[in-house]
Amino acid sequence: MSWEVELKKNARYRLEECWRMLELSFQDLDPELLWKRPNSQSNSLGNQLLHMRGNLGQYIWSTLGQHPDIRDREAEFSAQEGDFETLWKELQHTLTKSLAVIEQASCSQLLATYQVQAYQLSGIGLILHAVEHFSYHTGQVAFWIKNLTNRPLDFYKDIDLNQKHR
Repeated sequence: MSWEVELKKNARYRLEECWRMLELSFQDLDPELLWKRPNSQSNSLGNQLLHMRGNLGQYIWSTLGQHPDIRDREAEFSAQEGDFETLWKELQHTLTKSLAVIEQASCSQLLATYQVQAYQLSGIGLILHAVEHFSYHTGQVAFWIKNLTNRPLDFYKDIDLNQKHR
């Protein structure tokens, strides 16, 4: 298997794994909690969804996929209302589009250098950033939902994580 195929396969796996965790996290969440902030320096779950969509869209869809960059980063953090279904569908749509861009990226696109925000990154760097960023905020979402609801999220309910390396 080539390194490009392996990179794409693992990026897809990690992003889809985060999506699975987000689905479990938001399952049965009271809509009243969507815009609650832990404190004035932190973001609500709604802000997190907007921010995850914005970052993934900017790094993968816009930059690697070479589509117009329409991100309004400040609006992701300043928003204080919006319905969950719309936010969820928009994030899912951005994830689907971004996975397609990753899958279709050529070796030359993966090795090329791109300007995004204040950074110069290769296509590989764009993918690594997007996966890491999506994962980081998935963890923040999970922590905040556990804090708000005092319920387990059961990410690994049916998976034996005590298996040893073979």
